[in-house]
Amino acid sequence: MEFTVIELASPRITRSLSLAPPLPLASLTDTHPIEPSSPKMNRSLTKLDINTTRMTPAPTSIPGATRPRQASVTISPIAINLSGHPNSPPFTAATSPPNLYGRSFEAARSPTAATDDIPTSGSISNQGGVGSGTARSRTSSTIFPQVGKALTPFPLDPSAKIRCLLLENVNTSAVEMLKAQGFEVVENKASLGEEELIRTLNEGGFQALGIRSKTKVTKKVIESAPSLLLIACFCIGTNQVDLSTAARSGIAVFNSPFANSRSVAELVIGEVIALSRQLGDRSREMRDGIWNKVSKGCWEIRGKTLGIVGYGHIGSQLSVLAESMGMNVLYYDVIPIMPLGTATQVETLSDLLSSSDFLTLHVPEIAETTNLISHAEIAQMKDGAYLINNARGKVVDLPALVDALKSGKLAGAAVDVYPHEPKANGPHFDDQLNPWASELRSCPNLLLTPHIGGSTEEAQRMIGAEVASAVLRFINYGSTLGAVNFPEVTLRPILQEGTVRLCHAHLNQPGVLKIVNGILGEHNVEKQFTDSKGDIAYLLADIVDVDEAEIKEIYDAISKTRSNVATRMLF
Repeated sequence: MEFTVIELASPRITRSLSLAPPLPLASLTDTHPIEPSSPKMNRSLTKLDINTTRMTPAPTSIPGATRPRQASVTISPIAINLSGHPNSPPFTAATSPPNLYGRSFEAARSPTAATDDIPTSGSISNQGGVGSGTARSRTSSTIFPQVGKALTPFPLDPSAKIRCLLLENVNTSAVEMLKAQGFEVVENKASLGEEELIRTLNEGGFQALGIRSKTKVTKKVIESAPSLLLIACFCIGTNQVDLSTAARSGIAVFNSPFANSRSVAELVIGEVIALSRQLGDRSREMRDGIWNKVSKGCWEIRGKTLGIVGYGHIGSQLSVLAESMGMNVLYYDVIPIMPLGTATQVETLSDLLSSSDFLTLHVPEIAETTNLISHAEIAQMKDGAYLINNARGKVVDLPALVDALKSGKLAGAAVDVYPHEPKANGPHFDDQLNPWASELRSCPNLLLTPHIGGSTEEAQRMIGAEVASAVLRFINYGSTLGAVNFPEVTLRPILQEGTVRLCHAHLNQPGVLKIVNGILGEHNVEKQFTDSKGDIAYLLADIVDVDEAEIKEIYDAISKTRSNVATRMLF
């Protein structure tokens, strides 16, 4: 009787072996449950060249295949020290998850971001393969010390580094983590338009692009930036990126789907209280010198009903906060979800609209949610109800909201997101940007905020650390955990010398694995994991006891296959 042993590595602490140069090959890190005070953490990592290139899929592959993408990155020796020992070099501490290799699976991938797990499928061969289906908790307060040396782009240039372009004032936690790994980081506080973004990416030869919600990464941008390896969205939403074109180009897209959920939930609670007491109008009147002490139309929120559309990370946290303040909570979602506390799920959106005193929206911007709340839906709401939108700008028909506020159908509203938003701070929220802006600003008991739902120091620090960790895992280890347009695939770090990791993105077509395994058949494949998502599949394989000539032979053979999208060799 034969048994297959699957070894699961703990993601708590990343440990590495110290290798004295010169060595032809070096190991990556392993993952072990070692406490931070352990002397075993005083070890260093040396990683040698990482060769990357891209080949154009065959014309017969799939529609939309992009033009040839140039070879992109090689990483020369990089040292990472995981210890604060006096004999170790000083490090830059960044607030981040406890390691670069593990990732929380608290990121829901359903259209409403309503589930807390990511079911994954795939194949694991040989011993020690680790998939991505194990839930892990995230400890954002853990300090992850790290020191990095300069990284070198391909072709080999010892003076060059991996280059990252970070737009829209990405938090310093991300900047520090990337710089600590030897990345060259270029920051810009504003967003860039399409042509300016294309020019900047090409002139800088950037391998990584970091954005928030304003910068649009279109198909044209992606196809015009052949050096790009990944796009990091330092926010929840990814609708600003052409995800399918990025996937077909071998570019992984990462985001942070839950790190700012507490900040948004707290903002909603504040808006509920402010609307029920008409604080916005009273504050404006006092600034104008008007004393207007009234109680008519002002209410306690205790005993009122809060209706939540989208019971995901934000909606569920908001549910708990609202109940603690004495509110009744109803929620609607497209899938059945276990409630927290005494909240109750209703069967239809209409049921929620007709039962809620306060209606708050927490859904993504997709075709099904565009103008989710318009004239017909507002007509179903209670007279004197309140509407709150901190989700996406196109979820609410804002001209319909203006009509409802001016007619008195709704007693108040709070809006934090808009169909078109200014690219920079300043006096830009006008009728040229949105033709109804002046009418909206004149409405009574209306709270308008400039997309600040997740704009807290805590949220931005956690987002920066989480997304930067995903960037480092992908560049350094080939891991796609957390990618929104790629299959989520990872393997535990390499331990012994003479091992190379194949990172192969390819078209999801019959017979590909047969071809790849045929190429690898003459070698010892220690572990392998593959998975697919839509048109794209991704494979990681660790091959042992190979020399540089054999690595080149494997690389050339696989990168020239007809289904190849992007191939990297990490060793």
